[in-house]
Amino acid sequence: MGTPWDQAYVIARDAADPLPGRPVLVEEALGQVLAGPVRCVRPVPAFDNAAMDGYAVAGAGPWTVRGRLLAGHTAGEPLSPGDAVEIATGAPVPGGAEAVLPYEECTVTTGVVHAARGQRAHIRRAGDALAAGAVVVPAGRVVTATVVAAAVQAGAQTVFAHRPPTVSLLVTGDEVITRGVPGPGQVRDSFTGPVAAVTTRAGGCFQKSRHLPDDPDRLAAALAGSGAEVIVVSGSSSKGAADHLHTLLATEKATWLVQGVRCRPGHPQGLAVLPDGRFVVSLPGNPYAGLVAALTLLEPLVATLAGRPPGPLPTAAVTGRTRLMPGGARIVAVTGGRIAGPGGSAGLHLAAAADALAVLPDTWTDGAAAPLLALP
Repeated sequence: MGTPWDQAYVIARDAADPLPGRPVLVEEALGQVLAGPVRCVRPVPAFDNAAMDGYAVAGAGPWTVRGRLLAGHTAGEPLSPGDAVEIATGAPVPGGAEAVLPYEECTVTTGVVHAARGQRAHIRRAGDALAAGAVVVPAGRVVTATVVAAAVQAGAQTVFAHRPPTVSLLVTGDEVITRGVPGPGQVRDSFTGPVAAVTTRAGGCFQKSRHLPDDPDRLAAALAGSGAEVIVVSGSSSKGAADHLHTLLATEKATWLVQGVRCRPGHPQGLAVLPDGRFVVSLPGNPYAGLVAALTLLEPLVATLAGRPPGPLPTAAVTGRTRLMPGGARIVAVTGGRIAGPGGSAGLHLAAAADALAVLPDTWTDGAAAPLLALP
C-alpha cells in the first residue's frame, strides 16, 4: 500500500542533515543558508559622520566658517571653540565638533553662522548602530539581498553558509522528446522545468537534465555516473516492462526510505539512499503525479540538505466535490480555496491555473482545512 502521505513528507524532510558550512564570498552567497552568524567586522557607522546637511560646530556660537566637508573626504583639522565647517550628510565630522546644525536652523552672515543649539547633535558616532564583533545576522537565515547589504556594510567579506545540495534529473522513456513537436506516440519532457524550479526554491543547485531511453544498462550507467547529492528519476518507477529503477536500486543495495505513497495521484513515488550517501527520488512518469511527488519528497529533502528544513505546511479550508479514495490522500488543485476539478495523473492544466495543491485525507469533509503545497 505504501507510506501515508503525511509520514512520507516527514521522512523526506528528516532523511538527511544539512550539508556542512564553508566560507563563501558575501556576494556569492545569495540564496544560501547561514551555517554561522555574520559578525560585524568594523563598527557601523565606521566613523563619526554628519546626519544632516549643515554646519559642524564647536563651542558656543556664533561660529566662523573655516571650510567645507563632503562625503568621501577626510575630516581635516580639528575644530576649536567658535569654529564651524560646512558639512554634507555622511561626511566625517572633524575632531572637536559637538553638533551639526541643519541649514534650515541657521542664518549665515559674511561667513558667520548664527543659530540656537538644539537638543539633537545630528552626529552619528562610530558604532552607534552596531559595535565591532556584534551579530549582524544570526545563523539559520537565508542570505537575501538585504543580508548581503548588511554584511557588506559591517565589513564582512565572507559568510559561513551551508553548501547547496546538487540535484540532477534523469528523464526516462522511449516516448519522451526534449524539443520539437511530438510525433505519433511521443510526448514532450514536462519534468525538467518543475524539478528545476522546486530544487531552486528549496535552496538546491539544479545541475542538469538528461533524457534516457527505456534501457536498464543506460539507466544504471547514468545513476553510477551522477555526482549529484540527489538524483531524480522520472518514469521507470512502477512495475511495468519498461520500469527498471527498482531492480537497479536493489542491485546497488540501496535502502528505501519511502517506497510508494498512499495518495492519488503520485502513488508510485519513492525515496532511496545509495550506499555512498546519494539520494534517489523516484517520480511517476505521469506529469501531474510527478509534480505531486516532487513536492512531497524532493522539496523537503533538498530544503533540509540546504539548511532550511520546512516547518509545518500552511492549511486552508477547502470546498468542492471530489471522489476520495479510501486508504490514501487525494491531491487536488485549488483556486481561491475551491477544488479546481477532478483532474487525473497526467494533465497539468489544473495545476497551472491553481493557487496551490491541497492534500485531502480520506477523512476530509467539504469545507474542512487541508495542508497546502505551494506550486513552483
